[in-house]
Amino acid sequence: MNIARNLMEIAQANRQMTDAEVARLAGISAQTLCAVKRGENCKPATAGKIAAALGVSVESIVRKE
Repeated sequence: MNIARNLMEIAQANRQMTDAEVARLAGISAQTLCAVKRGENCKPATAGKIAAALGVSVESIVRKE
């Protein structure tokens, strides 16, 4: 899956969360979060963890192709 950085950062800003907080709540490493934000593909489970940490649906942060 490919996460849309701008959509993820909007959700992150709405929750007033740092990257470190998102990674910790999602249970992923900061390096993984950074890779996702750079546009690298991630597993659906990782996208789900990030979305859950941000309190949004996966659909709201995934890049539409």
